[in-house]
Amino acid sequence: MRRSVLFAWLLLFTAVARAQETFPVNGVADPRSGLYAFTNATIVKDAATSISNATLVIKDGRIVSVGTNVTVPADAVVIDCKGKYIYPSFIDAYADYGMPTPQRTQGGFNFNAPAQLTSNQKGAYGWNQALRTDVQGVRIFTGDNVKGKALRDNGFGSVLAHQRDGIARGTGVFVSLADAKDNKAILKEKASAHYSFNKGTSTQSYPGSIMGSIALLRQTYLDAQWYKNNPLAEGVNLTLRFWNEHQNLPQIFEANDKWAVVRADKIGDEFGVQYIIKAGGNEYQRINEMAGTKATFILPLNYPAAMDIEDPHDARFVSLSDMKHWEMAPANAAMFEKAGINFCLTTSDLRDARQFLTNLRKAMEYGLSEAKALEALTKIPATILGVYDLVGSIDAGKVANFLITSGPIFSEKTVIYQNWVQGEKYAVKEELWNDVKGVYNLTVNTPGGAKNYTLDVKNSTTASVIGKDTLTGRFTFDGKQVKLNFPEAKGSRNNIRLSGIANDNLWSGVGDDANGNRFTWTAIYSKETTVKADTTRPKMAPKLGAVPYPFNGYGFTEMPKQETILIRNATVWTNEKEGVLQNADVLIKGGKIAAVGKNLSDAGAKVIDGTGKHVTAGIIDEHSHIAAASINEGGQSVTSEVRITDNLNPEDINIYRQLSGGVTSSHILHGSANTIGGQTQLIKLRWGANDEGLKFQNWPGFIKFALGENVKRSSSQQNNRFPDSRMGVSQVLIDAFTRAKEYEAGWKKYDEEKKKNAKVIAPRRDLELDALVEIMNKKRFITCHSYVQSEITDMIRVADRFGFTLNTFTHILEGYKVADKMKEHGAAASTFSDWWNYKMEVLDAIPQNATIMQKVGLNVAINSDDAEMARHLNHEAAKSVKYGGMSEEDALKMVTLNPAKMLHVDDKVGSIKVGKDGDVVLWSDHPLSIYAKAEKTIVDGIVYYDREKDKQLRLDIAKERARLMAKMIGEKRTGGPTVPFSPSMEIMHTCTDHYHNHGLLVIDADDVDQNSNQ
Repeated sequence: MRRSVLFAWLLLFTAVARAQETFPVNGVADPRSGLYAFTNATIVKDAATSISNATLVIKDGRIVSVGTNVTVPADAVVIDCKGKYIYPSFIDAYADYGMPTPQRTQGGFNFNAPAQLTSNQKGAYGWNQALRTDVQGVRIFTGDNVKGKALRDNGFGSVLAHQRDGIARGTGVFVSLADAKDNKAILKEKASAHYSFNKGTSTQSYPGSIMGSIALLRQTYLDAQWYKNNPLAEGVNLTLRFWNEHQNLPQIFEANDKWAVVRADKIGDEFGVQYIIKAGGNEYQRINEMAGTKATFILPLNYPAAMDIEDPHDARFVSLSDMKHWEMAPANAAMFEKAGINFCLTTSDLRDARQFLTNLRKAMEYGLSEAKALEALTKIPATILGVYDLVGSIDAGKVANFLITSGPIFSEKTVIYQNWVQGEKYAVKEELWNDVKGVYNLTVNTPGGAKNYTLDVKNSTTASVIGKDTLTGRFTFDGKQVKLNFPEAKGSRNNIRLSGIANDNLWSGVGDDANGNRFTWTAIYSKETTVKADTTRPKMAPKLGAVPYPFNGYGFTEMPKQETILIRNATVWTNEKEGVLQNADVLIKGGKIAAVGKNLSDAGAKVIDGTGKHVTAGIIDEHSHIAAASINEGGQSVTSEVRITDNLNPEDINIYRQLSGGVTSSHILHGSANTIGGQTQLIKLRWGANDEGLKFQNWPGFIKFALGENVKRSSSQQNNRFPDSRMGVSQVLIDAFTRAKEYEAGWKKYDEEKKKNAKVIAPRRDLELDALVEIMNKKRFITCHSYVQSEITDMIRVADRFGFTLNTFTHILEGYKVADKMKEHGAAASTFSDWWNYKMEVLDAIPQNATIMQKVGLNVAINSDDAEMARHLNHEAAKSVKYGGMSEEDALKMVTLNPAKMLHVDDKVGSIKVGKDGDVVLWSDHPLSIYAKAEKTIVDGIVYYDREKDKQLRLDIAKERARLMAKMIGEKRTGGPTVPFSPSMEIMHTCTDHYHNHGLLVIDADDVDQNSNQ
């Protein structure tokens, strides 16, 4: 049946929306009502409701009625939508449409540059420039019809816009994409509050790390609560006032990464806030953790393009994880749907909004359902933003934001004809509105007489001319103009060329033949064309492998299980009074060492033959910087509020590498950029676990201090951050603990007064001073970076003055000079084996240092402070046998039992003793030998590293790489999007103390842009 359309609406193409009442009119007023009725359409009201042969009536930008029994107003402009679909326009919940672009400058912590210690923001605002709570999207919004058109053409009718700048970013404004005055486009002035870990354009030094950003957010939540009581000491703080005013709005956190999602959620949980989380695209790699947040997510559809790796030299520098992410990223939304996690979709992160529908259809190929996609673009964003009464479905009373399409919205062949925004029509592909398919009677009035043909039109670009023969020609129809070029006869090179105008069922125009004769022609619609059934096979969902944990070739598709393990007939280094046992057995059961002796048995045990091999307790690295997203918060001299635990990185490949060297526990320290650094975290190397799974449970907690050249920034000629000398370092310590004592006294006074007066106002809680109070109360312990004897002695004096003990001096290369003082104080020593001469303050280092301190009676450990060195700490310990004549058992204890004692966990690890954790290593040879290899590394009775399995993994990795490389190369050869080759780089964290290169594909974290704390 021929579909016709009433074109009366064309006369209103340039109709002006009703002007604002307060705006004067320069000319003649034109107050049109904008009353329209769209009839005979399939109206998809929402993802769950579709109405056939229905009518939609709108007036003055609002929906009046919708349904099958709707009365069309007599004065309405009627638009026949037979064969067409009407959908609610999409909503983007994470846009910067209409927002000014922040002007970014270099800033943040730079060790060799002057620090900016205070905010540059003028006015009665808070202390940190990255807290932009005063920014209101509604005040800086300016419509941009160029960007608006790109969004409208992809089906969007409204967006939530905010300025993406800072850690606290102020409020977002919810606007329509109408090309109207800004006043009319704004639908909700304060629609949301926004946060991130990225300091944006702030040039202030603090924060200069992810953990610093987290600490700033945590402290600001506490300060804002305190500020509600109008404390006289603070005066007016607009930053905190606006922060408090925004807390009742939807809280949106830009995470952009799976682990950043977890970190953000923990902040929310601590302060009773349920964030809406803007994702980055790799969250499918930890879908269980994403589900655990209970958050609604905003998912981008920005997928990595295939790299051009036809050159095998280039291909070897692309990691398996990057290639695997390229393959699996389009499945992110489908995996969220499968996991039952609420989400909406955004154009954010796309270079070009025109990619959106293409990428969305790709997500559907990977398993995202049409219903969920529509809901994620309409109802869900409207609901989380509190605007479902305005938009998100086609219901009476709502804003008239809707699409008119040729078919189901997400079908690849569907065309969006029009996007109506606030009752105004915006053409998308309006020229295709008329359904051109059909059979036409074509008459060509040549000089030799009229010639009649049958014109069979399949679509706007395909038609056949049927006379004596069926002739294939070139045909185009743009909604109004018709062009047809076909041969006079089959096989003829002489063509007839026609051009004309369509007027509903009648087409007419002029043409010419090969001889240049001019003539007229007409084509009259006759009947529907015979449409062949679509035999195109639906695209099969790509076959994707299981997601490994962590997301690389050495990850587990299924986490290893705890086993009962019996190692038989090995040489067992107990680190206990029993010493080294020959031909002994070790039974591990329930994650604990169950028995040590000979001829042990257990019917359910996995038996490992230890003949000719050695068993030791797992190695413990007392000083490490692996498995963290940031290490140094150097923005201030005292940063005891920051915590390594807030930014653990469970996917650091160095966890696996160090397991291969027998390490089972590692103490992750803050760097040495400041006198009082951040709180540390002891972890177990449970490869594949999440951040919580890494943490060593029931551990008292430590903090990093530092002395010497790093703290006073000796290498910087522009240092303006106090201290600038070793004397200044001492004063920083005295001042900090003096403030902490006063702080503690203030809280004790409050606790006493509260017993008498429940309304007494609490002091401000200070996370920085909380940690120092814990130190004085022996609830937190210090590991102190140190080199020179004078500063070591001074540090002991400061500790004695404030009544606490330095738990550990780390590095301590002049420890042999002051070992007696350290012993008297009660400190332990964690040192290098033979490092020296890498800066001035280590020139007096000697390789006998560890042995001398041990002989004095100190508890001495050998640490790595380096990701690579940790893989052979057993060799580093053995050097003291060579240099100082230390016994082999004592040398091994320096990387096992002694660090366990330092870290207050020797009741759990450090020796092979019944009841302790099943953290053991099976070595191929004597553990201090350069030939010794860790064959199995066991943590809590779980084999996390197995050398034989590692060999198989390498073969599997090679096979998987070959498959993915072939797929990537195939993508290029079939015309898919590709980008130039880019090597996969590893970011390495250090304490900024000793400088050496970790490899061609390793970047020092200090060289990464400090503006981006992500």
